[in-house]
Amino acid sequence: MVRGNGATLGPVLSTSDGGQIFGFDVDQSGKDGVLGSWGETKISVQTFDALTGKITKTFGAKTGRAVQKGDDYVVDGIADGDVGLVDFQKAGIPGKTPTHDMYHLMDPVNGKKFTGKWSPTIALFNILQRAVNQSTITSVFYGYEREGSDTPKLVVSDIAKNAVSNVIALNPSQFGLADTPQLAQDTVKNLAVIATSPSAGAAGGPPPVIATVNLSSGKVSEFNGVNCPGSVGCGSANGIGYDSQSGIACTTTELDGGIEFYNVAKQSGVHELLPNGGGQFFAGAYVANDPVHQLFLVAQPFSSTSPSGSSVQVYGEDGSLVESIDGFDFTDAGDLAIPIRIAIEPKRRIGWVNGPRVSQLQEFSY
Repeated sequence: MVRGNGATLGPVLSTSDGGQIFGFDVDQSGKDGVLGSWGETKISVQTFDALTGKITKTFGAKTGRAVQKGDDYVVDGIADGDVGLVDFQKAGIPGKTPTHDMYHLMDPVNGKKFTGKWSPTIALFNILQRAVNQSTITSVFYGYEREGSDTPKLVVSDIAKNAVSNVIALNPSQFGLADTPQLAQDTVKNLAVIATSPSAGAAGGPPPVIATVNLSSGKVSEFNGVNCPGSVGCGSANGIGYDSQSGIACTTTELDGGIEFYNVAKQSGVHELLPNGGGQFFAGAYVANDPVHQLFLVAQPFSSTSPSGSSVQVYGEDGSLVESIDGFDFTDAGDLAIPIRIAIEPKRRIGWVNGPRVSQLQEFSY
């Protein structure tokens, strides 16, 4: 069932080789997309038509023992100018050598091939998150070094030029992996916007903290997020979306099944529950922002607006529920090696999300 302003479910895309999707993205100004595909015997990168859901090319395919030992591709995203970044993760030897990340560029993605390399200037740097940004040349990545220091870092880069302008070390007690940082980017004020979870999101702990990091100076400012009702509290931040024009951030929280809206500049926010009462079972996950229509799209693995399956809940930046798009099935999120994602084309009001199988993507309108 689909409810709301004419929302519909569109075609389902399946990888050409049946592999699980290891990251994907779509060009917000074009009609192309890219995904990484992983199987036990074969890995590849695939481009697709974001209007029809048809695979347009499969390349970089690798088979054999190296794949069986753990080699894979991960699509980290598409940047301004349809520039794609793909991480080829060369598996190491457990207990002896670490995995090596070798970053390939696709400039442009619609060229359907690798065109160069990108270096984060940090040996053995593994990207965990890239802030969504296709409007400026500056990309921001959150990750860590696979060997040696475990200090989390932000890498600021124009990937098309293979130019890193800053590497910012973050406090591991605030931005470590257990704090489940969720990364967004303010392209107007040149900031990273991060929701991070004190006490590792434990029950009864404090709410997530909203931090901004100046991408030039590295200066960190932060404020406490809004409290969640009940004795268990908010738990971890599961996702964040951010509109650089309005300065509004939207987060989802785990234990209460909540959704929060923040005016980051004013350091103020409000808390709501996802439709029909929230609760951990119905917690939201990834949050995408549509700055054209000032909307946030929230992936909800277990729907609270349909008897079964998954939903995308669409909210206005004022916190109002605009529509519930039901009929998805990405409840196998626990089986996904790469977390659920929503990638949108705001001008067309089209989105793609994982499911119904790990080797598939579902298109929808909103």
